Amino acid sequence: MMTDDFDFRLRQLRLYHDELINRKNEPVLPGNGIFLRYRNPIVTAEHVPLEWRYDLDRNTNPYLMERMGINSTFNAGAIKFNGKYCLVVRVEGNDRKSFFAVAESDNGIDGFEFKSLPIQLPQTEDPDVNVYDMRLTRHEDGWIYGVFCTERKDKDAPASDTSSAFASAGIVRTRDLVKWERLPDLKTKSNQQRNVVLHPEFVDGKYLFFTRPQDGFIDTGSGGGICAGFCESMEDPAVSDEKLVDEKTYHTVKELKNGAGAVPIKTDRGWLFIAHGVRNTAAGLRYVIYAFMTGLDDPTRIIASPSGYLIAPEGDERIGDVGNVVFTNGAVCDDDGRLLIYYASSDTRLHVAESTVDRMVDYCLNTPSDSFTSQGQVEKRIRLIQKNLGLSSKS
Repeated sequence: MMTDDFDFRLRQLRLYHDELINRKNEPVLPGNGIFLRYRNPIVTAEHVPLEWRYDLDRNTNPYLMERMGINSTFNAGAIKFNGKYCLVVRVEGNDRKSFFAVAESDNGIDGFEFKSLPIQLPQTEDPDVNVYDMRLTRHEDGWIYGVFCTERKDKDAPASDTSSAFASAGIVRTRDLVKWERLPDLKTKSNQQRNVVLHPEFVDGKYLFFTRPQDGFIDTGSGGGICAGFCESMEDPAVSDEKLVDEKTYHTVKELKNGAGAVPIKTDRGWLFIAHGVRNTAAGLRYVIYAFMTGLDDPTRIIASPSGYLIAPEGDERIGDVGNVVFTNGAVCDDDGRLLIYYASSDTRLHVAESTVDRMVDYCLNTPSDSFTSQGQVEKRIRLIQKNLGLSSKS
């Protein structure tokens, strides 16, 4: 029943919000040996502070209505900072405008609370219409960089076309996640760019970007997959050549397109990439998360590529604004090797999957690669079955 009692309604709102923030998470056992899911989403639209959604002045909002609603919270960059697990969350209002906000947790799996104010991004001469999907890179040059998608209306589209857009890689940097300096957008030869990630180390004295060139806002067109390009300066960021690193491939989880996800993680066996792949289905696009590794001597050379997906949407994760989607652009590696992969489901909410660096390296190096045919894959599966049957007969 709705009530006109302002104080009662406010108490109910605060009680519910506090219970949500303080709800403990638990792993979903037994898992698959690679990672553990957690039962509850870690950040939802309802985690957003009441002050961001409601006018709490009884004189101007006597019915305590939600004045600026939040539609979803998803696709977060991640970093460990001052002992806390920090997410730069893509928050989307009911107005369809996305913005960034920092949410912090002590343990990385629950208790995420937003900082008091959203991030107010400095603007370039060509202001952003919409921004989303920031990756956070703690670079060896001493800065924390945020690389995100900046969207603007396609100026070449006819006036009657109110949906065509142009996507570029926007760049900011910070030292404290509070003050952000805007740098020029990344320049490339490609028509549009999305899912751009900055490598955390210099390579031959240069900055290294992993890009995803595409011809249009949605379609990759001639863009072949995840590419790599070098950049001399972050003050004037430009990539002159893009080398294909991980190509989209027919009849795989990355058949339609693929893009970098979390910032590459350095291990003693190579660089660990956690990326996303897309294929088309009768029900629409299906996004999954997959992994591969590149060489320590050359971060653009793939050394291990397990077949199939790492994480796919399950259960309620399939339901949301854009169904049947999981997407990651952030992960945190602890000093003890614990790895937290932050992923969104169906462009609606955020989750966490827990693994370790050792497990992920084992997964990448020892999971069979794709033979790209049904016969080739079933032959590998039969070898696995025969090995296990042989082990059973000996026990």
